[in-house]
Amino acid sequence: MNKYILLSFDIEEFDIPEEYGQSLEDNIKFEISKRGLLNVISLLDRLEITVTFFVTANFALHNREIIKQLSQKHEIASHGFYHSQFCLADLQKSKQILEEITNTQVTGFRMARLQPVDDIEIEKAGYEYNSSMNPTYIPGRYNNLSKPRTAYYTNKLLNLPISVTPLIRFPLFWLSFKNFPLSTIQLATKLTLETDSYLNIYFHPWEFTDISQFQLPAYVKKNSGSKMIDKLEKYLTVLKTQGKFISISEFKNNFS
Repeated sequence: MNKYILLSFDIEEFDIPEEYGQSLEDNIKFEISKRGLLNVISLLDRLEITVTFFVTANFALHNREIIKQLSQKHEIASHGFYHSQFCLADLQKSKQILEEITNTQVTGFRMARLQPVDDIEIEKAGYEYNSSMNPTYIPGRYNNLSKPRTAYYTNKLLNLPISVTPLIRFPLFWLSFKNFPLSTIQLATKLTLETDSYLNIYFHPWEFTDISQFQLPAYVKKNSGSKMIDKLEKYLTVLKTQGKFISISEFKNNFS
């Protein structure tokens, strides 16, 4: 059986310091994310890997040319209009803007901070899949231990949870990658890939530039910049031997 790796990046305004009381000017938010994104693009080009970028319409409007160029090699999906605020109208508005900028169809959605959004509303806005749920327990964020661990349909909308390991549901998202040894992450992802035949993992471009000067907890800003780039390159190089990197929309089209 083929094994697929669904790697994605959430391209957004770098607003996480505001969660911890540090206000930032908009130009700094965009610059930090853009700087990290360019490092990510360089790595993906070097490894010849296809990914999905979940982009806020706000970031796309400020970086039209970069997002347009990305759409020629990778999938562009919606990450809402703004990263720090949301209303239901943003579902359709963000989709429309991303499609106008890229001249491609946008079929996927991921809510900021993986917060819940009504599947009916997502489907009504014209999306075909939603990847907004981490089926694990993160203190202070969410408790989704009772939710399905793997992909499932709600009506015609494919829900694609972030990958967690079988049984104990160890999360395989960016914070785990940042804070656990690479060997631990490699073992956990290999187990999950062998069990599920696919892996759905995500990062943020701002992780791949230096963010040490911001007021953030150590577990958020550790190993940022070049250390994170080197670690991800080693990780992805091994993953290339274990499965095929494809966009989420391509996976959705082959999912039954």
